[in-house]
Amino acid sequence: MRSNRTADALRPVDIDTRFNRHAEGSALISFGQTRVHCTASVEERVPPFLRNSGKGWVTAEYGMLPRSTHTRSDREAARGKQGGRTVEIQRLIGRSLRAVIDLEKLGERQIVLDCDVLQADGGTRTAAITGCWVALRIAVNKLLADGLLTEDPIIAQVAAVSCGFVDDEALLDLEYSEDSRARMDANFIMTPDGGIIEIQATAEDKPMHWNDVLKLKSLAEQGIGELAAMQLKAVASA
Repeated sequence: MRSNRTADALRPVDIDTRFNRHAEGSALISFGQTRVHCTASVEERVPPFLRNSGKGWVTAEYGMLPRSTHTRSDREAARGKQGGRTVEIQRLIGRSLRAVIDLEKLGERQIVLDCDVLQADGGTRTAAITGCWVALRIAVNKLLADGLLTEDPIIAQVAAVSCGFVDDEALLDLEYSEDSRARMDANFIMTPDGGIIEIQATAEDKPMHWNDVLKLKSLAEQGIGELAAMQLKAVASA
């Protein structure tokens, strides 16, 4: 049994929307010892493939600071190339947020979501997605308040959480020490009403059955509901 929390409990979650005063939307989100700084920047332009289409775009960039883990890693910019994990995660963040926004209502503008991992202890991608929705919501609220948008383009909330089987027990919101021992771990990206945007699941040592996946999904739905309430509270306090 994990210490200090039950199998179906999230780590302590905090969302600070006032950490960055420059971005149109921001959220410093903490899942336990994992901390990710998320910002949303509005640009009055779109990528070339969307010019004159009447549609906007939402994209994401993700990176881990050199000392976000136990040992220092070089900045990817210094190496001149992003790693495969970085590219995969930022694409996941981008498509997760695009799934809950009407790009036509956004108009021909782009919102760039930047996710910087300050400290990693498992679940950096799920924290980034959850925090990015808050930053995006705040940025869109400003566009609406300024009269730059006449209709709200955000059609739903989205949050993300990890689950896994550790020592044959289904656990919600894995920290690194649990994730590294899990015989199956999964990331659930969902809407609060149970809509699934994406599931990333892997069995580490032997095949898992669908009933096991459903056990994790049940945990995830509970966690997503709790995170969604925290997101709304954070937006209200921005």
